[in-house]
Amino acid sequence: MRIGELSRRSGVPVPTIKYYLREGLLSAGELTSPNQAHYSTGHERRLRLIRALLDVGGLSLAAIGEVLEAMDDPEQPVHKVLGVAADGVTPAGEEGAGPELEDAREEVAELLRRRDWQADERSPAAESLAGVLSALRRAGHGGYIDLLDVYADAAEPVARADLDYVQRRVAREDLVESVVVGTVLGEAMFGALRRLAHIDVSFRRFESPQYLAGPVDREGSGAEGGGADGDERGGGGGGEERKGGAGAGADAGADAHAGDPEAGTPEA
Repeated sequence: MRIGELSRRSGVPVPTIKYYLREGLLSAGELTSPNQAHYSTGHERRLRLIRALLDVGGLSLAAIGEVLEAMDDPEQPVHKVLGVAADGVTPAGEEGAGPELEDAREEVAELLRRRDWQADERSPAAESLAGVLSALRRAGHGGYIDLLDVYADAAEPVARADLDYVQRRVAREDLVESVVVGTVLGEAMFGALRRLAHIDVSFRRFESPQYLAGPVDREGSGAEGGGADGDERGGGGGGEERKGGAGAGADAGADAHAGDPEAGTPEA
């Protein structure tokens, strides 16, 4: 297909495709004349992957380049490709060195030892977690760190499910692409599911009819007349109608990732 058709099929503007070609994110097409090239369905697939990593996964173009380079290297083991993809979605730590951060790093190292996780305690993910623990303490919410193992318990089956999906693939190209998609887009999917669960739990705890009814006032409720403790509980509660409001804690959604330079002259 020509570049115009590639643009129509992928939904990526021609100038952006040319930019990806110049930056090496997309391989060159097969030249059919000095200034025309033919592109395959493989180019379309790669474009869709780039846009998914950029728009949904939130990776920078530089990080996407590193991920694609690892994917395209047949000598790279799948575990290494997963690590590159994970590093791409891990926020860069901005914590300054100090005793607080060092204490947090030791807590992360202890977590890895306690759970026998085969991960480097100085990896970007571990450093990111240490930065979060340090920030929680500075914000006066160090008690949240007590939930660390609860979060780890939830993360383990999700990680196993991710890799179970990956292992269904046979061809290396499919395998490494599914590793990248599962790592990057799986992160976005899990975050969105967590926010939806927050909305539901928040509604059930703070907006449900039972909560809004408030505690029963037992003073003067006829206890002297021999009624059993709690006779008046639940007295006006018909069916549980869910309110249309979403409840507290909703996240407004993913940030928009702009910014491919719309550069380059049109190709004939």
